[in-house]
Amino acid sequence: MKIYVGNMNFDTSESDLRTAFEAHGTVDTVNVITDRDTGRAKGFAFVEMSNDTEAQAAIDALNDKELHERTLKVNKAKPRTDNRGGGGGRGGFGRGGY
Repeated sequence: MKIYVGNMNFDTSESDLRTAFEAHGTVDTVNVITDRDTGRAKGFAFVEMSNDTEAQAAIDALNDKELHERTLKVNKAKPRTDNRGGGGGRGGFGRGGY
């Protein structure tokens, strides 16, 4: 199960999250999301656990709990929808000079 972890302190590391989640089961991956330009953490992460029962136990135990002076928001990750735009519907580009 892929788990969303939000409202994180920017100094929270992948190791910190792994330790917190491993108290409830086997952690497959931890991915702290960072800004691609600055490399700074964005304040959220994704944790993957292959055992759904352990993953749910981690969600129940860690949601609304404090880690590094921030109250975490932990829940099952929702599938990503690609709403990043991409320029559709803007019209007019490439027609200048006619």
